[in-house]
Amino acid sequence: MHRKYSSTLLENAVNALASLPGIGRKTALRLALYLLRREVGYTENFTSALTALRHKVKFCSLCHNLCEEEVCAICSDPRRDRSTLCVVENIKEVVAVENTGQYQGLYHVLGGIISPMEGVGPQDLEINSLVERVAKQEVKEVILALSPTMEGDTTGFFIYRKIEPFGVDVSVIARGVAVGDELEYADEITLGRSILNRTGFVLTV
Repeated sequence: MHRKYSSTLLENAVNALASLPGIGRKTALRLALYLLRREVGYTENFTSALTALRHKVKFCSLCHNLCEEEVCAICSDPRRDRSTLCVVENIKEVVAVENTGQYQGLYHVLGGIISPMEGVGPQDLEINSLVERVAKQEVKEVILALSPTMEGDTTGFFIYRKIEPFGVDVSVIARGVAVGDELEYADEITLGRSILNRTGFVLTV
């Protein structure tokens, strides 16, 4: 079989880079050649960072955010408001909300949203652990910071039904984020205002 590149190692590197989402073979080749042009120490630091990421990063035992310890820095920070819990779909939304600088409570990462079309049900998400936190901790308000999509609304409704018996306030972020938009793509000012202007959850089903 005819080899595309003169170096098997280069071909292996291109194949590895091209396996990343959004990276085509042309871009993978450019990246591989770029790494070859840099000093050896740069490439070693680059690969070491990725190896450490894969082996040392884990999920927080409380909120399921990414961290290196058993409990993440946000959950262990005594300055955070432990009476408020912001429920988000993924870790990217934690970053988005934190970047607003408008929220000082704790988080709960679901790991996705309910989507029957994609085969994702409530049992596939961290909803039971959320209910346990609400039941056991001094949580007074749960903010549903989910994308304003049909799947996000369905997930919010399901969560509301689960935690309603505990008598906590349930709110949703204001619709400054356009309906159908993904939360992670909202700009920081819009998202920050949506959190500050959150409203009580209204049961419509």
